[in-house]
Amino acid sequence: MSEEKEKSNKKKGLILWIIILLLMGTNGYTIWLLLQEQSRVVEQKVVTETVIVERDNVKSDLLVLQKDYEGIVAKDALMQKDIDEKKARIEELIIEAEKHKGDAYMLSKLRKEAETLRSIMQGYVRTIDSLNTLNQNLVAEKKTVLKQLDVEKEKQNTLVKEKEELKTTIAKGSILTCFNVSAKAVLFKKGGKKEIETTKARKTEKIKVSFSLGENKIAKSGEKTVFIRIMTPDGKELAKSYDETYKFTFNKSSGYYAGKETLNYANVEISGVTYCEGQGEFVPGNYVIDITCDGVVIGNGSIKLN
Repeated sequence: MSEEKEKSNKKKGLILWIIILLLMGTNGYTIWLLLQEQSRVVEQKVVTETVIVERDNVKSDLLVLQKDYEGIVAKDALMQKDIDEKKARIEELIIEAEKHKGDAYMLSKLRKEAETLRSIMQGYVRTIDSLNTLNQNLVAEKKTVLKQLDVEKEKQNTLVKEKEELKTTIAKGSILTCFNVSAKAVLFKKGGKKEIETTKARKTEKIKVSFSLGENKIAKSGEKTVFIRIMTPDGKELAKSYDETYKFTFNKSSGYYAGKETLNYANVEISGVTYCEGQGEFVPGNYVIDITCDGVVIGNGSIKLN
């Protein structure tokens, strides 16, 4: 009886251990599943956090890139148009980064495009710097050329001024001198062949003006027409006629001459005589005489008639 009871107790103990072992296995498997789930959750959390960080990094890079592009200004219209298009594309990428914040593949794609845009921007910067350097060199060269032109212009102006001064000097030097100026009132008898001097205005028919032209080696030789201008006592110009025939120019003004004489000037002293007359009778008073040649007054004289 006791052996059967002992066998029964052993059998019960064995069953108990089997149950215990089954429970331990089940619990172990459950614990393993729990650990696996925890690991997956942690891994998913890490992935999610990594994606979020990547999204923030991509967005941050795009914002920096956008600011960098804002600082680029090109003088070339076509280049500036291309830059503006790239700015618009960056705006789109920023929106895309926010829209696909949980998509690692899309964020990676956006990052690559951002890197491409940065590379393009760096190319723009190098090109603009090169153009600016070239422009600076061109500006410097232009300044140098303009400075040289100013120097040459100054030289030219100096030469022109010296030439004008020389011309003025020559012109002044070429003006003939007039001396031995004398004036006498005359009347004519015996058919006009014999002249008689007089001091009476009522008897005067013409005023005889004598003069000499001095030696001048730089004056132009050849025929020289000497005009005699006489102002009457009543302030009028003495002339046989007041038309274009008796009009002449002197000292940049015009007037009427009372007489003229053409001499063949050979750069040596030469004398001349001119008979001057008016339209009517001579009046008493002082007559002022100007002798002109080559448009310049070169001598003066006077005569008083009673």
